[in-house]
This record gives sequence, C-alpha cells and structure tokens, in this order.
Amino acid sequence: MTPNDQRPPIDPMLFRRVMGSFATGVTVITAESEGGVRGMTANAFMSGSLSPPLCIISISKKARMHEILDKAGHFGVSMLAKGQEAVSQHFARQGATDPDVSFEHIGGIPVLAGVAAAIAAEIEARHDCGDHTLFIGHIVGMRDDAKPPLAYHGGKYAELLYKSTPPAEPMLDVWELEHH
Repeated sequence: MTPNDQRPPIDPMLFRRVMGSFATGVTVITAESEGGVRGMTANAFMSGSLSPPLCIISISKKARMHEILDKAGHFGVSMLAKGQEAVSQHFARQGATDPDVSFEHIGGIPVLAGVAAAIAAEIEARHDCGDHTLFIGHIVGMRDDAKPPLAYHGGKYAELLYKSTPPAEPMLDVWELEHH
C-alpha cells in the first residue's frame, strides 16, 4: 500500500468525467431552517441499510446546506420525476425561472410534493469524507408516487428506457447479496 503522500495526483477534470459516467437519479435534499424550508439539488444519495432503515447523503462542507443540516438534525430526500429538470435547476441555483414548487411534510420533515418518491430521515451519524460530510439518516417515513425518475448522466438530464416489462419477482435483490 502506498502512503498517502506518495499517491499519484488525480486530475480533477478527469475525476468529474469518470464520476459523471455513473448514471444517477436526481434528488433535492431539504431541511427546515429558521422558519423556512431550504433545499439543494444532489445526486450523491444512496441506501445504507435495510435494518435499521438508513440512507446516506454526501454534502460539500462549503455548501450552505451543510450548516443547515447540522442545525436541523434531519433531512428530506425528494427523488425528482421525469420532466422536473426546472425543479432540479432551481435548487441548484441554475434556473432562469422559478418552477411551481410546493412542500409536504413526512413526520414533520419537509419534502417536495409531486416527485417520484420521497424519504424523511433523522440524522443519526456524520462522517468526514474529504471536502464532504456523509450524513447517515435513519428513515422515519417515506412515500412512493410511482412516477418515472429523472436521471442524470455525463452532465446531462436523461430518461430511462425500459427494455421489457419487469418480472413479477425481482431478479436481483441488492439487500440479499453477500460478498465473500
């Protein structure tokens, strides 16, 4: 193993291109702060554990949302639906127009209305991860509106094209996989 100071440098532009090669969904992370709801677009979201039900978000330490999450102690994850590019751009502070955005609460935690699915979580742990912090959330509620998701790949919004009708039983259950 190479000591940290002897590792070859990684080109930041190549790093962004390679990471952008992984297709993801688009989420808006929300939290209640100072009497209002604050949100930011993020694709660094993943499931963490089935038992207990956990999810993970990765937030830049420079982002305003980082301090908001620290104070709030909770977060919502709203998984955007196909056609919600303007919502994504709004919360990424890139939109030219303000889309019609409304909030709902799951267990007192704000999430966006009209999205593909939403999760409400209480922050259970925080882990330093370079220039980001991983926030581990214990899921306290969720909603599935069964809408097709908004996808993101290579710096562009995308849509899923399903190859066939899904089987009655899932072919691959990631919760049941064991690694030896």
